[in-house]
Amino acid sequence: MGLLQSKVPVVKSVISRASNSKADIHVEAGDKIYFGGLFLEVRATPGHTLGCVTYVIGDGPYHSQPRMAFTGDALLIRGCRRTDFQGGCSEQLYKSVHLQIFTLPKDTLVFPAHDYKGFTVSTISEEMLYNPRLTKDKETFKNIMENLNLPYPNVIDVAVPANMVCGLQDLSATHVEAVAN
Repeated sequence: MGLLQSKVPVVKSVISRASNSKADIHVEAGDKIYFGGLFLEVRATPGHTLGCVTYVIGDGPYHSQPRMAFTGDALLIRGCRRTDFQGGCSEQLYKSVHLQIFTLPKDTLVFPAHDYKGFTVSTISEEMLYNPRLTKDKETFKNIMENLNLPYPNVIDVAVPANMVCGLQDLSATHVEAVAN
């Protein structure tokens, strides 16, 4: 974000207030981010981290068709992000997805922040039917998440501090290259 803002100063960074990160604009559940005749509704979806949010477009008088949810790291296509560090909590993630995302209309398009299998879009209906983790009951989900045994991410010690300041920090060229890869 820092590099983008240095080139286009009118661009503003937006992040959840719950993240305790630096940004130009801090949002909370229920806030709306207006642009043109549209807006994004902010839904708090913590669980992967404390500050995870989902942005929903498609409500209100200037709604777009179809409705879309940008789920960040809470809901991936046929998965979800880990909950074992950065303030993560499997029970909170389960509640977030089921109460804030799965309550959207079934035909809502889902766009996650990451995908590791080449998928670009899903729907609420598809995820409610086929997501191998989130179709389970809460206790089974918690057990799955507690037993993923994932390795410690390679660049997490660089990426998290950079995220906390929207990329505006003095990083060595080595660290910048590591984050980019």
